[in-house]
Amino acid sequence: MLVGLKIENIAVIEGAEIEFDSGLNVMTGETGAGKSIVIDAINAVLGERTSRELIRSGADSARVYAEFADISGETQRILDEMGIEKMPDDTLVLSRSINASGKNICRINGCPATVSALKEIGAGLINIHGQHDSQALLSPDKHCGFIDLLAENQALRSEYRQVFSSLVSVKKELDSLYDTRDEKAARLDYLNFVIGEIEQAQVREGERDELAKEKELLQHSGRVIKALEKAYSELSDEGGILSGIEDCAGELETASKYYKDAENAAKGVRGISYELADYAAEIRGLAEGFDYSPERLSEINERLDFLYRLSMKYGATEKDILDTLQKSVAERNAIEVSDERISELEEKLYALSDEIKILSAKLTESRMNTAADFEKKVKAELEFLDMPKVEFIVDRKSTALTSKGADAIEFLISANAGQEPRPIAKIASGGELSRIMLAIKNVLSDKDSVDTLIFDEIDTGVSGSAAEKIALKLHQVSKGRQVICVTHLARIAAQADSHMKITKTVADGKTFTKIDTLDFDGRAAEIARITAGGSVTALQIETAKEMLNNARRDSV
Repeated sequence: MLVGLKIENIAVIEGAEIEFDSGLNVMTGETGAGKSIVIDAINAVLGERTSRELIRSGADSARVYAEFADISGETQRILDEMGIEKMPDDTLVLSRSINASGKNICRINGCPATVSALKEIGAGLINIHGQHDSQALLSPDKHCGFIDLLAENQALRSEYRQVFSSLVSVKKELDSLYDTRDEKAARLDYLNFVIGEIEQAQVREGERDELAKEKELLQHSGRVIKALEKAYSELSDEGGILSGIEDCAGELETASKYYKDAENAAKGVRGISYELADYAAEIRGLAEGFDYSPERLSEINERLDFLYRLSMKYGATEKDILDTLQKSVAERNAIEVSDERISELEEKLYALSDEIKILSAKLTESRMNTAADFEKKVKAELEFLDMPKVEFIVDRKSTALTSKGADAIEFLISANAGQEPRPIAKIASGGELSRIMLAIKNVLSDKDSVDTLIFDEIDTGVSGSAAEKIALKLHQVSKGRQVICVTHLARIAAQADSHMKITKTVADGKTFTKIDTLDFDGRAAEIARITAGGSVTALQIETAKEMLNNARRDSV
């Protein structure tokens, strides 16, 4: 319930604080006094779209604060999800500042918030209904929501939406796979070629370096053999190094028999001779074992040439080529899996299609079962509101499946006998529209979880007995919830539990709006003013007091 509203620099309102009660709260005042501005301020703090044009002339910014008490469990759940803590007194405070630069500063219980967060919270706090109420009554897209509210089919709608969402998701994925199937078939042929070519090549890392070294050796085989032979000759031929070392070792060994100090040198030189003999044998083996094959050199050249051509297609190095192989295998596996995925999704689509048809039929049944009761109740309300000849019909047409089902529901009315029912938006007058809206709200009053309803001049085009009936119905709707009504009708003002008067004054060349909560005498004077439309007489004030007293007795 909205308990307080503070407005700063909104249009002609420099500053105003309004306290609201439970039950029926009415706001009256002369045309242009600023009644609609109060509604604009409430819309702003509820996160609705607004603009810098709302800022009072000469001010840098405008601010609105709204305080709520006894919030619903659903609203508290949303606050908990947002991580916003309760106020110490369990109230909820929303605020919004609009700067001339266009920047908005929003807060919920003092915590910084976005405009969308205000709107999410506000949707569960207040329903605002203007004289045209284009967001609901004049929009056929909204009519199904009224029926669902009365049908209490939320669990069924939730189940349907989940299945529908899955159906859309599966179909989207399938369409994507279908669209790329031909392309993937061609890609698969290419990948198979790449994989086959690389696998057949049996590429291994470091192969080209090894082949390059072997090629270099074969290209210099003549020099290698000649060098080995010469080295062997230098060591082993008669008069060569090895022969000289062996002779040297023999002489040292002779000397050491008599001169012990020569033993170490003799052993060292003899060891060298043995090592040289081993090297000589190794060199001879190398020379004899060296195999120069022109065929092998040709094979190496062909292999290097092949690896070069392969690298031009699949990567500069052997590792790059092997990476290409690995990626191609992975991509091929994914394509092959996608074919399996298509089959899996097709089976799932068939199952979901069957399930959605069943749920859609149940949803349609729940709505049509409720529609007859809804028609009857709304018609009864409209008859009470001085529309006895009205025909009210819930028209349902089948549609393609949507997130809401397969039902296009639109309210049709015939306000006069013999007139064919037609869409509300096409034939309802302002006064009729107001009464239809009020009738629907009364039918749904115990189903709507929103505690505060605001009716902005729903009495437009209404007078006489119809005005009296609207006043009684507004008072009836306000039982158990808060109703705020901007009105020009004395009969509605007389039914109020709290009456606020909005007046406009001019001082120092500036326009100001003031909002006052009226006592009994103030209400009588204001009701008399509304009735007279000009100068007020004592008799009119007495008549107004009688209206107030009668309204009190009727409400007891």
